[in-house]
Amino acid sequence: MVVEAGGREQWGSRVGLILAVAGNAIGLGNFLRFPVKAAANGGGAFMIPYFVAFILLGIPMMWVEWTIGRMGGAHGHGTTPGMFHIMWKKAPSKYLGALGIVIPFVIVIYYNFIESWCLGFSWFSITGKYFGHANREAMGKFLRGFQGVESNEFFSSLAPILIIWGITIALNFFFLYKGISKGIEVLAKYGMPLLFIFGVVLVIRVLTLGTPDPSQPELNVATGLGYIWNPDFSRLGSASVWLVAAGQIFFTLSLGQGIINTYASYVREKQDITLNGLTTSSVNEFAEVILGGTIAIPAAVIFFGLAETQVIANEGAFNLGFQALPVIFQKIPLGQIFGGMFFFLLFIAGITSSVAMTQPAIAFLEDEFKWKRKKAVIVVFSVLVTLTAFVIAFFRFGFLDELDFWAGTFGLVVFAAMEVILFSWIFKIKKGWVEMHKGADLKVPKIFRFILTYITPVYLLVLLGYWFFTDAIKEFLMKDKDPVRHPYLWGARFMIVALLLVMLLLIRKAWNKKRAEQQGL
Repeated sequence: MVVEAGGREQWGSRVGLILAVAGNAIGLGNFLRFPVKAAANGGGAFMIPYFVAFILLGIPMMWVEWTIGRMGGAHGHGTTPGMFHIMWKKAPSKYLGALGIVIPFVIVIYYNFIESWCLGFSWFSITGKYFGHANREAMGKFLRGFQGVESNEFFSSLAPILIIWGITIALNFFFLYKGISKGIEVLAKYGMPLLFIFGVVLVIRVLTLGTPDPSQPELNVATGLGYIWNPDFSRLGSASVWLVAAGQIFFTLSLGQGIINTYASYVREKQDITLNGLTTSSVNEFAEVILGGTIAIPAAVIFFGLAETQVIANEGAFNLGFQALPVIFQKIPLGQIFGGMFFFLLFIAGITSSVAMTQPAIAFLEDEFKWKRKKAVIVVFSVLVTLTAFVIAFFRFGFLDELDFWAGTFGLVVFAAMEVILFSWIFKIKKGWVEMHKGADLKVPKIFRFILTYITPVYLLVLLGYWFFTDAIKEFLMKDKDPVRHPYLWGARFMIVALLLVMLLLIRKAWNKKRAEQQGL
């Protein structure tokens, strides 16, 4: 049921809220990005900086974003421009909040395209379309043909990817069009349990693989699990490992994007957020560490061996997910079913995240311009489809990767640093602490006041400083990029800047409109 308060929707149930926020956090990164990062950065030793970042960055920032979001919702604001203005009445605050709408929107521009790959490969697994091509080279050609990067014996046109992408967009549109409680909450209530059921079934299947090739007894489940979990403590001295761990925490919990703020704005003013925030973080960690860490990499070790799995891990999450795993599914009994199940799991994880990424832009138009939801959804999706077309057209030139770096990596840390400084130092931690504990079912240990005031801001600023010192000039000048790609990469950057400028103008227009209404003009 839709529950209205002050003209804004609210979540219909606590379970729906927790599943929706967890669904936002649980995405492709849990099942593909995390195991690759862990395997490539010290295995079990990676979990030390990972959980340090979880405690010092992840949990504190989760509470901050829930608090800012609920406070904003109580004042009729579902996005960070209005939320920041509540905490800091100075003019720049609302413009800083623009990043909390632009960052998730830029991410969803390319994320929905990747999401469609998952739906496509689920169908290809069930129908056996790629079966009979049990090597990574053939699967690489299959993937590139499907993506439209090349025309080959598997795919001769863009038609298949466009059809499946169209289905993906239509499903996203449907759930967002239906609203918070009738759309997003319903998706989470059915999608998340299904995701966990599929995840547990796949974990059991991996753990029961045994030793598929008797001639290579060393390639077994224990070796596969050991590869990702046995610690290489020598890697802890590398600053890059700590940076990767912090980046993974932000990526996996969807922090620094403005999404959690928006979801929390639909929480009642005195409804618990401390226990809810900790619960959603814990659900995400179970999905990532227990499920994500047990499926992909251990299976790769069992069928490819240690050396080739290291190569696969270094090549990244996409090669693991869409080249290596389809080969594995061809080598196990009922592989078509398990392959279809795995890729549909990824699709569920993807769609619960993509609807969350799109919601801030919709909420901004609803709250600040008083648009009807249906109008806001149609306008936002018109822009989304248009801009994703550029991602599809220029995918082969690194357009997607450029958007991902500036919005999905760099932007998250910048925005999170702004958030925690604003919350702890400008709004003041004393007031923030009181706001956080309104209706709280869990009293947050006082040590987190110190962490939020000093440790988290310094941690984030050091991360940014290290990046500026080591990589900023090289990244900005594209020194390691193919010169042929440069015009397309500049095009991706222009898209981000253009969206940011448009958002700044919309914020100015919205506040001028409110000022005129208050003055009776």
